[in-house]
Amino acid sequence: MCVLFNNGTHKELVSCVGWTTADELYSCSEDHQVFKWNLLTNETTLAVKLHDDIFPIDLHWFPKTVGGKKQALAETFVLTSTDGKFHLASKMGRIEKSVEAHRGAVLAGRWNYDGTALITAGEDGQLKIWSKSGMLRSTLAQQASPVYSVAWGPDCDRILYTSGKQLVVKPLQPSGRVLQWKAHDGVILKVDWSSVNDLILSGGEDCKYKVWDSYGRLLYTSSSHDYPVTSVAWAPDGELFAVGSFNTLRLCDKTGWSYALEKPNTGSVFSLAWSADGTQLAGACGNGQVIFAHVVEQRWEWKSFEVTLTKRRTMQVRNVVNDAVDVLEFRDRVIKASLSHGHLVVTTSLQCYVYSAKNWNTPLIFDLKEGSVSLILQAERHFLLVDGSGLYVYSYEGRLVSTPKFPGMRTDIMNTQTVSLSNDTVAIRDKTDEKVIFLFEALTGKALGDGKPLTHKMEVTEIALDQCGTGSDRKIALIDKNRDLYLTSVRRFGREQKINKIGTMVHTMAWNDSANILCGIQDVQFTVWYYPNAVFVDRDLLPKTMFMKDASEFSRAPHILNYVGTQVTVRRADGSLVCSSVVPYPTLLHEYAGSARWDDALRLCRFAKDQTLWACLAAMAMANRELTTAEVAYATIGEVDKVQYINSIKDLPSKESSLAHMLLFSGHVQEAESTLLQAGLVYQAIQVHINLYNWDRALELAVKHKTHVDTVLAHRQKFLQDFSKKETNKRFLQYSEGVEVDWEKIQAKIEMELANERERAATASVRSSVAPRR
Repeated sequence: MCVLFNNGTHKELVSCVGWTTADELYSCSEDHQVFKWNLLTNETTLAVKLHDDIFPIDLHWFPKTVGGKKQALAETFVLTSTDGKFHLASKMGRIEKSVEAHRGAVLAGRWNYDGTALITAGEDGQLKIWSKSGMLRSTLAQQASPVYSVAWGPDCDRILYTSGKQLVVKPLQPSGRVLQWKAHDGVILKVDWSSVNDLILSGGEDCKYKVWDSYGRLLYTSSSHDYPVTSVAWAPDGELFAVGSFNTLRLCDKTGWSYALEKPNTGSVFSLAWSADGTQLAGACGNGQVIFAHVVEQRWEWKSFEVTLTKRRTMQVRNVVNDAVDVLEFRDRVIKASLSHGHLVVTTSLQCYVYSAKNWNTPLIFDLKEGSVSLILQAERHFLLVDGSGLYVYSYEGRLVSTPKFPGMRTDIMNTQTVSLSNDTVAIRDKTDEKVIFLFEALTGKALGDGKPLTHKMEVTEIALDQCGTGSDRKIALIDKNRDLYLTSVRRFGREQKINKIGTMVHTMAWNDSANILCGIQDVQFTVWYYPNAVFVDRDLLPKTMFMKDASEFSRAPHILNYVGTQVTVRRADGSLVCSSVVPYPTLLHEYAGSARWDDALRLCRFAKDQTLWACLAAMAMANRELTTAEVAYATIGEVDKVQYINSIKDLPSKESSLAHMLLFSGHVQEAESTLLQAGLVYQAIQVHINLYNWDRALELAVKHKTHVDTVLAHRQKFLQDFSKKETNKRFLQYSEGVEVDWEKIQAKIEMELANERERAATASVRSSVAPRR
């Protein structure tokens, strides 16, 4: 963080600051003046001379844009003051309206994200909501102590405010449950609530700042500072926050640890404001100065490359293998960057630069509609940009590929946990209903399949698409509010896809970039799912395909940054980076299975002598219907019953029967039945249900197809005799009266069915061998 001072304009304490654009700031002081600062020309001009009895406390600009559309009132701001009023003022300095709001000072005033409501907090302990024209709508709360600070929740349906040493989250709905907890040992002076990551920040007279989740659970508490924490502010993208105290300015990561500490000679920093692009910070200081800070020294790493933002418009690229250094210069200041999949994508306030790791000299450059890019995601073939007005997928050649949209989409609160990109799919977790995940084709921007989103039974906190393989096999992993990890298929082919649970107490996860291997930290174990798709093939096999080790080296609340090649990079709670390596064999195994090199896969497993690899190979072979390899793999891990079943599948006369029994192996009874019925193998479909004791369905099929009713009744009678039970099912009683059961006839019919199947299979194979000769 690089800090600059602007001296000597205000004569008294500066109480509040607010940005209009990325380079223009307004500041208010107890000298009754509002100044406008232009950072491009370094000019400062007097914007408003306030009345002598107005001592300003808080300033907040009306939201500029909502969903990419410019607002009509965007050039106005609210100013609260010690005389119990708030003032609506224009950019030109005219006070349009003054409203009597509270007894005593109005300590805070905040617009909600779309500017439809204003909340004020008073020394009189009241919280009031006003319309944008300044009409009182409601009094939300009344308490005995002053409300020093207030913040809107991410959906603007809840309010966070201070009550002495306590924090209170109050829903606007009267029936909603109020959440209140003791947060500090001293009076709380400032709060902020990020709409992107849904985390709460608080600072108080106990000289500490703390990070909370929206349920009031403590995620981080700082050590004691020398002086009370007088200001806190989230950066717009929710990745960083700033903390101000007496002669102190601190830049922190969202998890709480500190990137930078500055000790400027400013007195207390009473108010902090981030510019809309998140690159600059301004502070209102007790000694009459306004302090400006820029975020620099950000770092991105991928394989052997390390990129550092050295100045606001300069980056340095270093290849650690040969120590080659390239310096990249930009026309405007850098706002966001991302390095992955062999490309560096950098957005400035006006343009987007795409560099290839093979050539740092000639970037591809294209103009941006709106400069404030808040998120960049990369996949192997293309990348995704999110700004205030939309979401765009670009190819690395700079071509706009698609712009996925859904009703009520809010791009200002999207982050890496709620948006995911792969070569063929874009997934976005909905904000209005957090159980819903929208899925789009990356190449067209259209909704996937029948257009219905994926709906989970719980609120989803994090989503991630796997990165390899074909679009038809694309899987999405998701972590829900209970910290359970689930896996499901993205393309659902008309049937309701099961969402399978594969882990519990999972705090963080990441897919590998070169194979569909998933890693995560569950409870106190670092876990790697070598072949998560095993859950769709043979659920019992999943635990055998996992690698686990103690995760205590990552300390409490770690976060997985990425999983590239065989290296997993983890950020610990104290900010330090820890690398952990994973054996390369599973990646090789994925490669062999993907290209049907089953002999190589067997050789690799024999060489590695690892039961986990054999379990992965068994599942991969079954998924690809490679029965010979599956048989060897299952035999090696001692699953004798499955080896026998695979042998019985091999002996089946027709392809359709084999396919149906492989589906049965994976537990897909419905699909197995459909396969057999489509092939006209009605008896075999009935027999499947008899074997599974699905008596009602077996009888239903027999009656529907007018065949083998006696077979079902015979097996049912034998089943009841074995267990010495009497028939109670009404349908079976009804049919057993009119149908005669003769085992000899039934056996003869079954033999005939099997002979017919063998004959059909033989004819089909002759036809297929004759076709190429013709």
